[in-house]
Parts: sequence; structure tokens; C-alpha cells
Amino acid sequence: MNDRMPALYIGHGAPPLLDDPTWSGQLAAWAQDLPRPKAVLIVSAHWESAPVMLSADGAPLVYDFGGFDEKYYRMTYATPPATALAQRVAAMMPASEPVHQHASRGLDHGAWVPLRIMYPDADVPVLQLSLPTHDPVRLLELGARLRPLRDEGVLIIGSGFLTHGLPFLESWRLDAPAPGWSSDFDAWAGEALARGDVDELAAYRSRAPGMPYAHPTVEHYTPLFVTLGAATDPEEPGLQVIDGFWMGLSKRSLQVA
Repeated sequence: MNDRMPALYIGHGAPPLLDDPTWSGQLAAWAQDLPRPKAVLIVSAHWESAPVMLSADGAPLVYDFGGFDEKYYRMTYATPPATALAQRVAAMMPASEPVHQHASRGLDHGAWVPLRIMYPDADVPVLQLSLPTHDPVRLLELGARLRPLRDEGVLIIGSGFLTHGLPFLESWRLDAPAPGWSSDFDAWAGEALARGDVDELAAYRSRAPGMPYAHPTVEHYTPLFVTLGAATDPEEPGLQVIDGFWMGLSKRSLQVA
């Protein structure tokens, strides 16, 4: 039986995602439709670090957010050790790009919030890998290096948000209408993804409508290129599993074979 896993790009949302029955239901149903992974390797917008760093087994969660209900700061997500996966990832990197094993960093909310929904029993080993660059070409290459892990039952996830113009939001309601810059960028990206147009997606700074409002900083967009790099064929259109908006931001999410 082929245990090859797909690769995903997901919008992860802030901690209130955990209480949103619509989006959390979509993520839970998606996970149930996937083959069960032997482990998860996740790259989150919230850990930008070069050289590549890996999270530590057993380290406490990173509560890298503010202004939310106290209950979110008491949440835990204790997964089995991912030591073997960390060693495997380190061995896959070239000598010119060494990997640093962080001694104390746990999963940040770009990892543990969606994974609490997708794998609520916390029974799948999870390894977080830092985002070492925002260069689409280098991230595609990183994803390609990680691609063989899919044949070993590892689910590779790039975790971000397809639009993330927080400074420009006028309403913080979960059902707030999408601003024009968000809906325009979302439509552009959705069409490019449907064509498998990696070059167009990589040229977002000059070609995407809604910039720079959609991404005043780009760390929530660029994990997409790790996912595309991990695809069997990055130019083969993937499956856009989730779309729509949350607080006016695009939650469009992708699955590639």
C-alpha cells in the first residue's frame, strides 16, 4: 500500500479559530479525508529563522499572540517525540545549509492551533521547521528536498494566511466582509493556483492586486512555496480545499499531490 502523503498550505488563524465551528469543521473534515500521517512536518509564518531550525521535543507551546481570552494561554498540545524525523530532515539538507536543533522551542500558534483541530488527540509526532527565507525559488528548493518524506508517511504543511493585512482591517468580526485588497488578492491567487502558475505566484510583489495591503509583510504567504516545492509536480494544479474569508482575510487552502 502506498502511504504517500500530500502536502498542504493552510490558513492557520488566530486562537479564536478553535471556537469557530465553520472553519474548524472544515479543517477537521479535511484531516479525516487524508491518509493518516506517521508524522507532521510544519513550516509556520511565525518562526522566521536562518539557518533552518527545528523545534524541540517536549518543549512548551509558544503563545505568540496577545489580547485573547486567558484560556488560550493554558492550552497544551503534547505530541509524541519527533526525534527520528528531526534527524531525517537534518540529513536531507546540504552542507551549505546546516540545520540547527533548537534546544527549547516548542510549536507556535501557526502550528498548534490548526493541528489541535486536525489531530485533536495529539497522537501524531509533530516537527516544526523554521522559515529561513522569503525567496520563492529557495523555498521551492527547500520543499523539493523535503518531498521524499511524503513517501515515508510524513504530512508536509506550510501554514500561513493567503491574505494578512492586519493593519488595514476595519472590523475584527469573524464574519466581517473582505476588503477589496483581500478579495482581489484571493481571486488572483486562486486563479493562478488553478492554472498551476508558479511563476505568477512567485511574482506576487509586482503582479498581485491588493499588494502591499494584502501582505505588508510576506511571512504568511511564502510558506506556500514550501508546499508547492514538495509537490510531485509544482505546476500541476492542486485541490483548493477551503476558501472564503475570516475577519476579511482569505482562508484559501491548498492540497497538492
